[in-house]
Amino acid sequence: MRYFYYVHTGHRIGLDRFHRAIAIVTELQKEIDITLLCSDFRIAAEAKEFGIKRSVGVDLVRNIPQIAQNGDKIIFDSAEINPTLLDDMTLFFSSFIRISDDPSDTKHAKEFLISPYLVGEGICTATVINERYFESLPKTIPLALFFGDDDYEKDLEKNQALFKPLEAELLMGFYHFLGYENALKESFKTIHECEEYDEIIRKSEILVSGSPQAVLQNLAGGGKPIYLQRPDYVRDFIPLFDTLSIPIVEGFSQEQLMQRVKTVVSNNYHTIEKSNTKVIEFIRKTFIL
Repeated sequence: MRYFYYVHTGHRIGLDRFHRAIAIVTELQKEIDITLLCSDFRIAAEAKEFGIKRSVGVDLVRNIPQIAQNGDKIIFDSAEINPTLLDDMTLFFSSFIRISDDPSDTKHAKEFLISPYLVGEGICTATVINERYFESLPKTIPLALFFGDDDYEKDLEKNQALFKPLEAELLMGFYHFLGYENALKESFKTIHECEEYDEIIRKSEILVSGSPQAVLQNLAGGGKPIYLQRPDYVRDFIPLFDTLSIPIVEGFSQEQLMQRVKTVVSNNYHTIEKSNTKVIEFIRKTFIL
C-alpha cells in the first residue's frame, strides 16, 4: 500500500493549492513515504526545491489510477471533482481525503473532508497554512502586490495603471510569461522574482493579492492583507475572509483599492487559527498511521 497527495496546479489556476500541499506533505513525509502528484509537470520537477522528497507529474486526473494501485490512500486537493469521479475515487482508494474550499460543498459518504466551512463526522474544519508563516518577520516592505502565480490573459498588464499610484513592490508569479516584468516595470517601485515568494509575503506590511493562500499567509505573520477578487477566480474564499475581517477589492476597481489601502492600518483583523497540527492528526487518524 502506498500514499499519495494529488494537487491541481497550472498556468491558469496558480499554485495556491500547491502551497497547501507543501504544508501537509513536508510533515507527513517525516513518517511515511508519500508521493506528491501534480497536474503540472513543471512544478512537479521543482517540488524538491520546496522540500518535497518525491513528486510526479500527472497529465489528467483520470490517470491517477495508472500510477496508484487499488487500496492505496490519497489526499485529493482539486476542484476537478464530479460525482462520477468521486464515486470512482472512493472505491479505488482505501482512504480518500479531499480538501475543499467550496462553502456549499457536501461530503460524500465514503470520503473524508478538510474544509474551512463544513463541520460534522469525518470532517476536519480547518484552514491549511504552513506553520512557518506564523513566525512574524520584520515588515520591511511597506506595500507589495502579488497578483497571483498565473496571469495567462495578462490582466495585470492591462490594468497596471490601477496599481501605479500605490508605488508598490511587485512579486512576479511562477507561471508569468518570460520577460513579462518588462511590460510592468514602469508601474511598480521594485520587481521581485517568484523565487522571493516567502520573503515578500512574510515581510510585507500591506499585501494586496489575488492569491487567497498568500493573503492567509501574510495575515498569519502579522501583515495587513487586502484580497483582490480576480474576475477569473472563484469566490469561495469570500465568506472566510469576511469572518477574518480581511478587506476585499472586487475586480479592478481603483476607487475600492485606494479606499482599502487608506483604511487598512485601522482595520481590525481577526487572528487566524494555527490548524496544521489538527490537520495532520486528522490525516494520521484517517490513514491509521
